[in-house]
Amino acid sequence: MLKLKKILAAISASAVMLSCLTACGSTDTATEADETAASETETEVQTVSEIRDITSMELISEMKIGWNLGNTLDSTITDPSGDESVETWETAWGNPVTTKAMIDQVKSQGFNVLRIPVTWEGKFGEAPDYTIREDWLARVKEVVNYGIENDMFVILNMHHEEWHSPTKDNEAQATEMITALWTQIAEYFSGYDEHLLFEGMNEPRLKGHPAEWNGGDAEAREVINNLNAAFVAAVRATGGNNTLRHLMVPTYAASTLDTVLDDFVLPDDDKVIVSVHAYLPYSFALADDGVDTWSVDNTSDTQDIDELMLKLKERFIDNGTAVIIGEFGTRNRFNTEERAACASYYVTKATEIGVSCIWWDNNAFVGNGENFGLFERKTFEWRYPEIISAMMEAVGD
Repeated sequence: MLKLKKILAAISASAVMLSCLTACGSTDTATEADETAASETETEVQTVSEIRDITSMELISEMKIGWNLGNTLDSTITDPSGDESVETWETAWGNPVTTKAMIDQVKSQGFNVLRIPVTWEGKFGEAPDYTIREDWLARVKEVVNYGIENDMFVILNMHHEEWHSPTKDNEAQATEMITALWTQIAEYFSGYDEHLLFEGMNEPRLKGHPAEWNGGDAEAREVINNLNAAFVAAVRATGGNNTLRHLMVPTYAASTLDTVLDDFVLPDDDKVIVSVHAYLPYSFALADDGVDTWSVDNTSDTQDIDELMLKLKERFIDNGTAVIIGEFGTRNRFNTEERAACASYYVTKATEIGVSCIWWDNNAFVGNGENFGLFERKTFEWRYPEIISAMMEAVGD
């Protein structure tokens, strides 16, 4: 668990002591001020934990299997009522306020990676500073600590942002904003060790474009490369532990299409991780009018997964570049047995090549939407223990 930084406390306390000696002329008063300042500073300044200088491939080897806190801190309010408190944002999409007990439950199932999608838009000010609301940063930190206190790896990202549309016309402003925002976030979380990872963007793409989910265009893919580089530069410039922090950079729309990967340029940095999403096979995992059957004995069912893993291995893993599948899963079609079998195969194949997978859990179970829920956060019920067991067996836990 993170404690408060003693060194900064001492510096702050010494400054107060010197000031009081000059103004008050009392050693006793100075001593009292010293103690008070140290106490107050300890409640405000986080510890700088020692961060290991390891490769991203080494880090990934410790990240077995993960769980997304979906549709929570990443919610947006399209028609705000005027109450834009932290709790209102967090619960805007129907999920309850996150508690440590919830994350304790996630860890108890064997998950050792917690991805926290966060939408920052709506919680920061105007140019040129784009100052993030202090209460929002504090709340995000609370949730981050729920994972850190459980000895989990935590991924903190930018999720449903509209301002970083990848066009040349928008690139300059988006670069300014991504630099300002990630500078603030990196400084705020600078004391954390390698258990905290930053992910620059989530599925950056041309929204509304005919090829939005099919690779976009060459210009968009180039702009995303540039924004990824700006994100890495901003974090590294904050110094300290952030010089060694592992950073996740997405492809266009977090896609693994060949056209996307062919144009993807990894930032010139030795601690970056490729971030992709893959709901496969699509007809079974994600499609609105999809199928509810899947079998390991059917090559047409396993083919997409096999091809994905081979592609990631040959393009990245074999070259020493780490990969995280930040989102995967299958929609509930009242087919638990088939979903468990697919999850087992998917995670097994990813584990074999050294890729960590993170299940997208949006706490949705029935209805016409994307029902990826596993953990019912209001009742603390794990709805589909068969799927959990399949994934844990696949990673050898």
